[in-house]
Amino acid sequence: MPTPRPTFRELTRDESLALLARNQVGRLAFAYQDRLDIEPIHYTYADGWLYGRTTPGTKLEALSHNRWVAFEVDEIDARFDWRSVVVKGAVYLLRADGSEVERAQYATGVKMVRQVVPEAFTPEDPLPERAILFRIHVDELTGRAATTR
Repeated sequence: MPTPRPTFRELTRDESLALLARNQVGRLAFAYQDRLDIEPIHYTYADGWLYGRTTPGTKLEALSHNRWVAFEVDEIDARFDWRSVVVKGAVYLLRADGSEVERAQYATGVKMVRQVVPEAFTPEDPLPERAILFRIHVDELTGRAATTR
């Protein structure tokens, strides 16, 4: 039986945001000097922001020099039945010890991350080394889909 011919289309903004909201794992792409890297991360989405946490290391070193990133999340049902969203934006580190606004942003970040890992930032945290909280602003959003239906 021949492979059915797929149809490709752009996702609407609402479809793209819904895909971001219903998933919790995506890939973060970033550049440092002449090197590109991409890493899977847990995340949550709300109100134009992706929230996540990380450990100190290479990724943070790279982001301290260039905070512009791309982020991708996919839903794949079959070879030609998928949806994919790409976000481009800037990473902002969240601080618990800054101004009142910074503390409020941090509290929001903790609340959001706890949607993925309810024990995050508690004594029962399964990943206590991921103590650095960040958010990514959705500056650009594109989505594509393929289907054979």
